[in-house]
Amino acid sequence: MNDPQSWVKPLTRIPFSLNPLVATQKKHYGDVLHPTRWWGRMPFLFWLVALFVGFLERKKARLTPVMRALLMTRVSQVCHCAFCVDANSLRLAERCGALDKVLQVANWQESTLFSAEERVALAYADAVTATPPQVDDALKAQMKQYFTDTAITEMTALIAFQNLSARFNAALDIPSQGLCDSYKGRPHA
Repeated sequence: MNDPQSWVKPLTRIPFSLNPLVATQKKHYGDVLHPTRWWGRMPFLFWLVALFVGFLERKKARLTPVMRALLMTRVSQVCHCAFCVDANSLRLAERCGALDKVLQVANWQESTLFSAEERVALAYADAVTATPPQVDDALKAQMKQYFTDTAITEMTALIAFQNLSARFNAALDIPSQGLCDSYKGRPHA
């Protein structure tokens, strides 16, 4: 990949130390994910980021897989990260088994597809992503109705991680990879 629109050019050769991550990406997505070609300039930091997201996405996470993907998709949209919207929309579609919620995330306030718990979490994601964060007492009270302190802490870490990722990718003009487009052609249950 050599994107002429990127003002910081992607690496054409990925450092050897990232081969395990590259192999996983190729197995799951069929290709190296675009951000790897920028993060690859700092392999140690990239491994730390990968371990951080791996912990947040672990099987025993406090948040459900759908909730995690929902929040990551929303933060990606707010941060205007083309790659993140694409990748996280695919993740949300896979975890929901359909595109319905994916197509409504941007307008979640008007949609009837989201549960009360999801709506509060989406409001929290919007508030945390705002600069400066806009987490008021009313939202804190709503969060406490649905989530434990540990879940709120983990959710905040997930939202903060997605902000880091989306802002990194958006600032460097890392393009979408068409990942979610591949989901649209799949048969659904």
